[in-house]
Amino acid sequence: MPKISRDLKSHTLRTGVVASLVVAGLALSACNGDKPGTEDTPTATASGTQLPSIENTASALPSGSASGSSSASASAAAPSTITNLDAITATGAYGQPPKVTAKWPLTIAKTTTKVLSPGKGGKVTKGTVQVNYSGFNARTGKQFDTSFKGGKGTPVSFPLDQVIAGFRTGLQGQQIGSRVLIMMSPKDGYAQGNPQAGILGTDSLIFVVDIVSAQLDGPVGTPVTPKAGLPTVKDNGKGKEPTITIGSATKPTSLVIQPLIKGTGPAVKKTDGIVVNYTAVSWKTGKVVASNYETGPESGLLSSLIPGWQKGLVNQPAGSRILLVVPPADAYPKGNATPSIAADETLVYVVDILFTSPAS
Repeated sequence: MPKISRDLKSHTLRTGVVASLVVAGLALSACNGDKPGTEDTPTATASGTQLPSIENTASALPSGSASGSSSASASAAAPSTITNLDAITATGAYGQPPKVTAKWPLTIAKTTTKVLSPGKGGKVTKGTVQVNYSGFNARTGKQFDTSFKGGKGTPVSFPLDQVIAGFRTGLQGQQIGSRVLIMMSPKDGYAQGNPQAGILGTDSLIFVVDIVSAQLDGPVGTPVTPKAGLPTVKDNGKGKEPTITIGSATKPTSLVIQPLIKGTGPAVKKTDGIVVNYTAVSWKTGKVVASNYETGPESGLLSSLIPGWQKGLVNQPAGSRILLVVPPADAYPKGNATPSIAADETLVYVVDILFTSPAS
């Protein structure tokens, strides 16, 4: 099958997309330089049955592991403790650099989020998100990091389980397309301080975040009526493996691409990294030869996958469910060892595109 790195619980879709976010050495991600394990799903090679494993690069989103004692000087005035975000004014439209003003210094005991402009997309739950953001120190009011460079946002992707708790708490449950204001308590930010960014261990942090995209937990979009003569697909509920039945379908000699649900997210580009659920059956036997619905989503670079996936998933929007009938030439023309696939085998895939993000 296409080879996929299965380490989606630690989210191996880590391809340098956040490297440009380092400001004054602020390492925002908790997972620098680690290598994911490799397991099974689609790759252009005949070995293995997983999406390609992607080697992590040093990333730049807030990690809870910032170390060292801060050398920044504390503000002379004691910070005012607030319980809501009414004392903070954040201006600027979604997609534009924000401006944040208040009577500094401020602090907050519990991480709090305020929606500045609501989105219309699905809700952020877990997994990977793509955002633009600017971070401010609530003690000084100074910006210490931003993805808005030269007035233009460059979205960055990161796994929610590998950023500081305040970022995670502030984004979960928010709708895609929203601009949100997050103020996080010191313990949910950098409790040990971050000297390179001028952050003390007692500082509350403020982020204005535009939620560009987020990993879905299943296909979301408009149902599409498939063409006649194709294998049928039965939906068994969100997160459940769909049932593929070959039945009386006519075996094609070339790749078949049939959207079953058209998503509303960003379209997959040929150089993107993707996160998917999928199942595959043998045309010859009708039996499932690979599936990841029970083990969880998998990720990989589209350009590293079998030709049938590269051709069939490019330009498809995130949230889509795609039926692919892949002849041997676009799958494993020489066959595959594990799982066992003959050189002349046609494969039928159902792929749920949960997330797509540019790779560096």
